[in-house]
Amino acid sequence: MATEPARRKPKLNRGTVLRTERLTPHMIRVVLGGDGLAEFAAGEFTDHYVKLQFPRPGVEYPEPFDLERIRAELPRDQWPVTRTYTVRAWDAGTRELTIDFVHHGDKGVAGPWAANAKPGDELLFQGPGGAYAPHADAGWHLLAGDESALPAIAASLARLPAGADARVFLEVAGPEERQDVPGDVEVTWLYRGGERVGDLLVDAVQKLEWPDGEVQAFVHGEAGFVKALRRYLRVDRGLPMDRLSISGYWRLGRDEDGWQSSKREWNKQVEEEEARALA
Repeated sequence: MATEPARRKPKLNRGTVLRTERLTPHMIRVVLGGDGLAEFAAGEFTDHYVKLQFPRPGVEYPEPFDLERIRAELPRDQWPVTRTYTVRAWDAGTRELTIDFVHHGDKGVAGPWAANAKPGDELLFQGPGGAYAPHADAGWHLLAGDESALPAIAASLARLPAGADARVFLEVAGPEERQDVPGDVEVTWLYRGGERVGDLLVDAVQKLEWPDGEVQAFVHGEAGFVKALRRYLRVDRGLPMDRLSISGYWRLGRDEDGWQSSKREWNKQVEEEEARALA
C-alpha cells in the first residue's frame, strides 16, 4: 500500500538584532544576524517573505522552541502571534537579513516590537517563501503598491536589468514617508493624505498610457485596491495570470489573523467575479 511522504517540518530561524534605523516617521528597518541564520538562504525571488513568531506575554514555551509541539500541546490562544513580512534584503556574505516594518504607534504587534528592538534582541521566524522576480524578457514592468509592498518593490527595482522599462507607483501617507529606492527608473509617489488607501493607486494605474510590449506586473498591498486593480488588469487589459503577481497583503479593518482566516474565501469570490466578467 502506498504511503504519503512525511511532511517536512518548517525550518525555524533565530535572528539576532544587529541594528535598527528609522527610515521615515512610520518605517523602521531592522537588520538581523547571528549564528541562528547559518542555514537561512534567500535570493531567488524579490518578494521573499518570512513568518515572524512573537511569543505571547506570560506563556512558557518549550525549549528548544518548537512550533509543532506548541500547537499540539497548548490551546490556540497561547500560540505565538504570527506576522508576515517581506525580506527587504539578504546579504549571504555577511549573513545579514533586513526587514522593514511599518509602525503606527503602539497598535499591533510587529510594529511596536520593531520600535523597541535593540541589539541583542532575538526574533524567531519561518521561511522564506516567495514566487516573484522581474523577468529579463519582459517588454516592460508595472509595479504598484502601498507601504506594505514598498520593501518588495524596492527589492524588485534592485533586480531590474539595466535599461529595463518600468512604471512604478508607490502610495504612502505623505511626502515624509517617501524614501530612496534603488534603480534608475522613474517612480511616481502618491500621497494619500486623508484619502482611502489605494484610491490614488487605482486611478494612477488606470490612467497610465499603456506602453508597447508584453508587461510583467507586480501589484500588492491593501486587499480592496488590489481587487480593483486585478479586475482592471485581468478584465480590461486582458493580462494573463502568468504575467501577474497580485495579492492582498492586508485588509482594512482586519488584523493579520482576521485577514488570513478570510483570505481564501475573499480570493475565491474575486476569482468567481473575474471568471464571470471574462466569460
